[in-house]
Amino acid sequence: MKLVHSGKVRDLYELEDGDLLLVASDRVSVYDVSLPTPVPDKGKVLTALSVWWFEQLADVVPNHLISAADVPAEYAGRAVRCKPLRMIPVECIARGYLAGLGLREYQRDGAVSGVPLPPGLTEGSKLPTPVFTPTTKYSDTGHDEFITFDDVIDQVGRETAERLRDLTLEIYTRGAERAAQNGIIIADTKVEFGWSADGTLTLGDEVLTSDSSRFWRVEEWEPGRPGGQRAYDKQYVRDWSLTTGWDKTEPGPAMPDDVVRATQQRYIDVYERITGQTWRNGDKP
Repeated sequence: MKLVHSGKVRDLYELEDGDLLLVASDRVSVYDVSLPTPVPDKGKVLTALSVWWFEQLADVVPNHLISAADVPAEYAGRAVRCKPLRMIPVECIARGYLAGLGLREYQRDGAVSGVPLPPGLTEGSKLPTPVFTPTTKYSDTGHDEFITFDDVIDQVGRETAERLRDLTLEIYTRGAERAAQNGIIIADTKVEFGWSADGTLTLGDEVLTSDSSRFWRVEEWEPGRPGGQRAYDKQYVRDWSLTTGWDKTEPGPAMPDDVVRATQQRYIDVYERITGQTWRNGDKP
């Protein structure tokens, strides 16, 4: 195998037959910094949940998944064999609730990514309808930056921009409806698309996981809740990291055992609630 890219959480290899191997590690990245403490089984949980969602959403958009089983034994459970894609340099984000950077953008401008929102919303507010709020995939600052739909049009053309928007919102809506049946709110999510060898717009990377989405329990949701909503995603780690006095630059703080355990349990809880399947340590997707 040839290492193509080592990311903050995932590593990408090229296999001899031209397929790619996407390996999810147990690393946690917050504020674009990988923390030094791994979370056991995190890579397996992310992989299993993505594979489950790829199957659920196969009628919405093609995806890059070839197999979660036909992978080298040392990566079993936390890797997928996938098609090579020419990735589109836009982070496609759908928001159904107001939180995080979207909340801060709204508080400043009354809009997110140029999409005006009603006055009087607060942290955790449900939006009248889900909105498409893209960001850059790369920027001079090293962080994702909000862009407008017109900016996406400038980058990829109107037809592709409209397809990215419509697919992102359909993935979010379908996912949110499915998760809500099992008591989980998907507040927002990020997806990535690329072009396959035959020119098909294809869903890549991961989908509707605890690294790419905000998950809240329905029974705990409380708009305007002091301190924000109880997170079942990596927002929990973000919130903890800020209590340490960390300045969001390398190196990141080491997580204590109780934070590691709580993070692991949140990822597993969401997997079990959404899929209806019991997580067993060491299971393969």
